[in-house]
Amino acid sequence: MSGRKKVCIVGSGNWGSAVAIIIGKNTAKSNQFDPIVKMWVYEEMINGRKLTEIINTEHENVKYLPGHKLPENVIAVPNITEASDGADILVFVLPHQFIGRLCDQMKDHVKRDAIGISLIKGIDEGPDGLKLISHIIREKLDIEMCVLMGANIASEVADEKFCETTIGCKNKTHGQILKDLMQTTNFRITVVEECDTVEICGALKNIVAVGAGFCDGLSYGDNTKAAVIRLGLMEMLAFAKLFCKGPVTSATFLESCGVADLVTTCYGGRNRRVAEAFVKTGKSVEELEKEMLNGQKLQGPQTSVEVYKVLKQKNLVDKFPLFAAVFQICYEGRPVRDFITCLQNHPEHL
Repeated sequence: MSGRKKVCIVGSGNWGSAVAIIIGKNTAKSNQFDPIVKMWVYEEMINGRKLTEIINTEHENVKYLPGHKLPENVIAVPNITEASDGADILVFVLPHQFIGRLCDQMKDHVKRDAIGISLIKGIDEGPDGLKLISHIIREKLDIEMCVLMGANIASEVADEKFCETTIGCKNKTHGQILKDLMQTTNFRITVVEECDTVEICGALKNIVAVGAGFCDGLSYGDNTKAAVIRLGLMEMLAFAKLFCKGPVTSATFLESCGVADLVTTCYGGRNRRVAEAFVKTGKSVEELEKEMLNGQKLQGPQTSVEVYKVLKQKNLVDKFPLFAAVFQICYEGRPVRDFITCLQNHPEHL
């Protein structure tokens, strides 16, 4: 990778647009990167106009991040092969349900020495069980993959409120390049080597946040929510040790991708909000997703499905009562009040 590195952002939702603001500003003032950043946008019509056209003329993603200006060097491109062609760095930030199809379209257009970084918080279920999103991308595109996960609510990042994040990257040189691309005064990055641990944190914390939302819906208060966070963190660590290849240390759980992201999601994010509404309205997860999320996808319940399948396969459901209860309440009609029972009977040591 010599010369100025070309960057492509694959995705343009709420988080993708917030990241595009950072990357656009950083590339514009750096000799290390090509100043033109291509951003793949799923084309939609907004009041009779194409979303790409609105972004490229008004420099604002009016659907997913209204009220925030995108730098003018960020160019919206509706065609994925055109957007990714010749890119040295590919930043993946879109709902994980779409990743397979997109990679299939991209694979003949990606440079062999490109590096990818996934900001996608979710997991998939493969024929052999759990599948991390970065692994799916690596297998399909045959490129080196890193991940970025942290306590990063998109609107706050776009408002330039201070936060931290974690990059998991085995190659230290590439880790530094990605840090240069994305770090700002108010978006502070730590690079660690445990990629899989960083990524699994980003997926599993959404399940715990659904549990926190159940507690809010049942009006159980902050003490109960603190217990959900701690027991959820224990299950996250135990799950990571069982399913990640390579080392898993508790130190990584103390980075932003671990405990910080868990806390902020249990108090802020959409999984908590929808889970609270689930308790109060009695509507299904699917109905609430349509009503409350403006086209965005909810990761927590979906991730609980994948995790539950894996736990069942390995005969470990009893060892993860919080993860299991979230799945059973969302999809099998288990009463929400049972969630408190799962906390009361939680094993002390996993």
